[in-house]
Amino acid sequence: MQQSKLFQILPDYICTPDGMAIDQEGNLVLSCPNFADDSLPGCVVKIDKQGSVRKWFDVPVNPAHGLARTMGIAFDGDWNLYLCDNPGWLGRKETDFTGRLLKITADEDGIREWKTVACGMEHPNGVRIRDGYLYVTQSNLTKVQDPSGKLVSAVYRFALDEENVEVTNTLEDPNLFVTFLTQNPDCQYGADGICFDEAGNLYVGNFGDGAVHKITIEGGRAVKNEVWAKDPEQLTSTDGICAGPGGCFYVADFSANAVARISKDGEVTRIAQSPDTDGLHGELDQPGEPIVWDGKIVVSCFDLVTDPGKVNTAHEMPATMAYLDLE
Repeated sequence: MQQSKLFQILPDYICTPDGMAIDQEGNLVLSCPNFADDSLPGCVVKIDKQGSVRKWFDVPVNPAHGLARTMGIAFDGDWNLYLCDNPGWLGRKETDFTGRLLKITADEDGIREWKTVACGMEHPNGVRIRDGYLYVTQSNLTKVQDPSGKLVSAVYRFALDEENVEVTNTLEDPNLFVTFLTQNPDCQYGADGICFDEAGNLYVGNFGDGAVHKITIEGGRAVKNEVWAKDPEQLTSTDGICAGPGGCFYVADFSANAVARISKDGEVTRIAQSPDTDGLHGELDQPGEPIVWDGKIVVSCFDLVTDPGKVNTAHEMPATMAYLDLE
């Protein structure tokens, strides 16, 4: 396995880095929900190829409670940024079912305009764009009760020009695209990482099961949903997912402080792992999302959750990012 290396020690206005994208100038764009410190606003920063980090903008807060906690992000073809605002992750009554999907138009000086694509979401997490549509994971869909009693989660699909869609988080939502059931009784947390292959097949990580599902799409509908890759010895949880060279994918194994590669045939191989750490020497400190950028696999280190089954035992500052050599 590889030994991960230090990519960034982040400024003190960032305490939990998460989703990433690449802008039109080739900068790495990082979403920072800052769950660990209520005094820090959710923000988006840019990192250039010389390693300079600068805040791009603070995310517009939800007027219902004055918070914004941005997770997954993605650019459309016109370089508008779509982001998942998930204050419901905080687990507080006042922030439950207040998640939003936002469209932000920004220049180098910050936000020029922003709109709400969808609101009232329970737990929006990851987002990807394909053929004029947004695909968003909802890690919890607790209003939908499966007879087994196990957690239901989902992917929602929105057209890029939709606005102010009020999500009910039920099976009646017209934007509900596909659902998942998390079988693992010890980790009831569902759809998280999301990615497309070149052919347009959708891949979604079912976090608690440590599995990646492949969803076949025809005519704008999900016609097949199958577990495509799963190996408990190599992958215990599936947070962020990104596409790599040769049709492979890289997956952040949040629980195990690890990163796995999945071949185009669905074979899972753990390529790096770290013990409990503060990440200051480049260790994987609860990896949240990988991205292939500038010849590296860059990994954001979320470093917050300490539930049973997690290698991570504490949150430390400063926040860090790691990288792996691109194989």
